Amino acid sequence: MLADGSLEALRERNKRSLVEALRRRGTASRSDLAHETGLSRTTVATLVADLQASGLIVEHAPEATSSAGRGRPAGVLRLDPSAGAAVAVHFDHHQLRVAVADLASTILAEQTLELDVDHDAATALDGAAGLVDELLAEADVDRDQVIGVGGAISGPIDRDGMVGPTVILANWVGLNAADELSRRTALPAIVDNDANLGALAEHAFGAARGLSDVIYVMVRSGIGAGIVVGDRLHRGVTGYAGELGHVFVKDGGAVCRCGNRGCLETVASTDAILGLLRPAHGNELDAAGLGRLVADGDLGARRVVGDAGREIGHVLAGLCNVLSPAAIVVGGDLNGTAGDPLLGGIRESLERYVLPTVLAGLELKTGVLGERAELLGAIAVVIGDTERLRAAGLASAVALSRS
Repeated sequence: MLADGSLEALRERNKRSLVEALRRRGTASRSDLAHETGLSRTTVATLVADLQASGLIVEHAPEATSSAGRGRPAGVLRLDPSAGAAVAVHFDHHQLRVAVADLASTILAEQTLELDVDHDAATALDGAAGLVDELLAEADVDRDQVIGVGGAISGPIDRDGMVGPTVILANWVGLNAADELSRRTALPAIVDNDANLGALAEHAFGAARGLSDVIYVMVRSGIGAGIVVGDRLHRGVTGYAGELGHVFVKDGGAVCRCGNRGCLETVASTDAILGLLRPAHGNELDAAGLGRLVADGDLGARRVVGDAGREIGHVLAGLCNVLSPAAIVVGGDLNGTAGDPLLGGIRESLERYVLPTVLAGLELKTGVLGERAELLGAIAVVIGDTERLRAAGLASAVALSRS
């Protein structure tokens, strides 16, 4: 392993920056890459040559123009889609989603399997491995082309891929999900929290594209946040950064699954909202039904969702005053028209509690990737992990930095 302070380690980190920039942009000139990464043009030219020699980056001649400008037009660089493939697995609460993509993040094959993921880790992992085999065959991708598997899990994940304490995923606690997924698929694997990967996806492909500092908030049975600072996901020292749902908001409130009272998710998660509405609408009311009620203008549903938004916005306001992000992107169970009162409540609290100087640079957006966000984020983290590229013989690059 390279020493963090060595010249070779610096060189490999710079290569990773170039790969990440191309993954985000799709195509770029050498000049574009120098501007985006802050590296000198000489350094970019040298590293691009290395990555081209490894087969990871390809260059296209610029289109002919009638311009009388001097000099040779800059070539256009991109990751070579045919140089490899990435696999993504989303371990959602009640289903598996698996996809295979090329290095341009184009999905080649995708499938969903209904399964009790929360309570049966072994079956979920075996099911994922089976779907990976099926989809690689469907996409006509050889296993030796796969640079890695990215996994999204709806629970706390440390930097080593270990599932932390959680009531929802009790059968997963203490399991190294990355190692288990790798063992079953016979492929290198990375596993992360679903909110983190949703943040990466919206940052790379969705509502936050082109913004360097973003907070992604996922409102489902829990409330999680993925925090992107300076174009990089912030995981914290332990890997558990972003547990927004466990911020204290209500003195003497309901007992949370974490053991504390009055956490944000006890008053503003989808489960909390449903708990308030089921006495009037029946115990069968679920997230989809909630969305329909809100979209149809049900006053009680809109009030409860708006109240949840105000609670979430109050917590986010403190985070914004500390980080001053360019945008907050909201994803999860409610989107489109059904999410209007949620965003309205969040906006109301932001306007009340965020410093005017911070609010001036802040946008509030709805996520645009929907249920695919976690899959696309898992694909992005695999393609951005140049250690996997090196292991596949596609590039010489640094081990994934999880800072």
